[in-house]
Amino acid sequence: MELFYYAVFGGLAAVVAALELSKTNKDRINTSTAFNSFKNNYLLVYSLMMAGDWLQGPYVYYLYTTYGFGKGEIGQLFIAGFGSSMLFGTIVGSLADKQGRKRACVTYCITYILSCITKHSPQYKVLMLGRILGGIATSLLFSAFESWLVAEHFKRGFDQQWLSLTFSKAIFLGNGLIAIISGLFGNLLVDTFSLGPVSPFDAAACFLAIGMAIILSSWSENYGDASENKDLLTQFKGAAVTIASDEKIALLGAIQSLFEGSMYTFVFLWTPALSPNDEDIPHGFIFATFMLASMLGSSIASRLLSRNSPKVESYMQIVFIISSASLLLPILTSFLVAPSKVKGGGISFSGCLQLLGFSTFEACVGIFWPSIMKMRSQYVPEEARSTIMNFFRIPLNMFVCIVLYNVDAFPITVMFGMCSIFLFVASILQRRLSAIADKPNRRLGHDEG
Repeated sequence: MELFYYAVFGGLAAVVAALELSKTNKDRINTSTAFNSFKNNYLLVYSLMMAGDWLQGPYVYYLYTTYGFGKGEIGQLFIAGFGSSMLFGTIVGSLADKQGRKRACVTYCITYILSCITKHSPQYKVLMLGRILGGIATSLLFSAFESWLVAEHFKRGFDQQWLSLTFSKAIFLGNGLIAIISGLFGNLLVDTFSLGPVSPFDAAACFLAIGMAIILSSWSENYGDASENKDLLTQFKGAAVTIASDEKIALLGAIQSLFEGSMYTFVFLWTPALSPNDEDIPHGFIFATFMLASMLGSSIASRLLSRNSPKVESYMQIVFIISSASLLLPILTSFLVAPSKVKGGGISFSGCLQLLGFSTFEACVGIFWPSIMKMRSQYVPEEARSTIMNFFRIPLNMFVCIVLYNVDAFPITVMFGMCSIFLFVASILQRRLSAIADKPNRRLGHDEG
C-alpha cells in the first residue's frame, strides 16, 4: 500500500508541474515592475506568516498529550481557540479598520509569538491563555492581511485584475508549498533532531518575528473608515447594517461560513475516516498530499482568474458541487465496500477510495481561497472590510465549536453527510449570487441597445 501513497502524491505533483509549465501568455497577466515588487514583498511576508501558522498545526494535539492531558481537556483547549476567535474576532477586525491594518498585522505577529511561548508551560491555565491568544491571532491572519493588501493595491493605482494574481500566488505558496515545507521541517525538528514537541512552536515564533521586521520596515499604513468620531459599537452596527442591506454581501458571508465550516470539520474527521480500525497510516505524508492537491487547485484558479470567462461566480457553483460529492465518499464506501474487521495493518481499499476523494476536496479548497478573496474584493466595502470579514467568521467558529463539543456523539458518516449538505447549499447560494451579480450588466446592455 505504500506504493499507493507515492502514486497519488507523484500523480498530483506531475499534474501541478505540467499546469505550471504549460502556462501560455493567455494564462499570464502582464503587469508592471512596481506591481511585481509590491506583490513579491507581500508574498514573502504572507509566506512567513503562514509558516508560523503551519508549523504549529500538526503538533498542538501531540504536545498537549505529552503534558498528560486527556481528550476532554484537549477538546476544551481547542474550543477555547475557536471561541476566542468568535468572541474577539469582530472587535479586532473593527480595530484593524480604525487603528490601521499594518498595526493589526504587527499585532498578529506579537499575539501569535506570545501564544507560542505559552507552549513551554505544562500548566493548563497558561495553555488556555495561549489558545485564547491564538484565536485572536487567527482572526487577524484571515482579515487584516487581506484588508491591507486590497487597500494598498488600489491606493497605488494597480489594475483590479492584478489582485487575483496576488491572491492565487499567495494560496499556491502559503497554503501549498509552505504548508508542505513546514510539515517536513517540523518533522525534522521533532523526530530527526529530537528537539521535542515544543521546537516547531519556537521555530514558528522566529518566522513570525522575521515577518514582523519586514512589515515594520517596508509596509505603509492604511485604514478603513477614516472617520475619527466613530466608536467601536457604531462601526460594528454599521458593518451589520451593510451585510443586512446588501444581499450579495450576505450571500458571500453565508457561502464562506458553509464552506469553511465543512473544511474545518474535515480537518478533524479525515484521520478517523482513513483509519477506522487503527490502521497504520502516514499522517505527515497524507497531509503533504492534501497540501499538494490544494496547490493544484490554486494553480487551476490562477488560470481561471486570469481570464474574463468563465466568471468566478459561475465556476464556483461547480466547485461547490464537486466538493459536496467528494465528501459523500465515506458514506458511499460504508454501503458499497465490506468493512474490514482486522485491527491495525495498512490502509483499506475503502480508505484508498476516500483518500482520492479527500484529495479532490483539497483541490476544491485550493480553488476556493483565491476565488472567495476575489469576490470579497469586489463586493465587500473598503471602509469596514476587516470588520465584515470577521463577521463572516462568527457562524463558522460557532459551528466548529458545536462540532468539537459533539465529536463523539454522532457517527462519522453523519458528520460527512452534514458537510456534504452544507456544500450543496453553498452551491445553491452561489447560483443566486451569480444571478444577482449579472443583473446590472444585463440592464446596462438592454439600456444601451
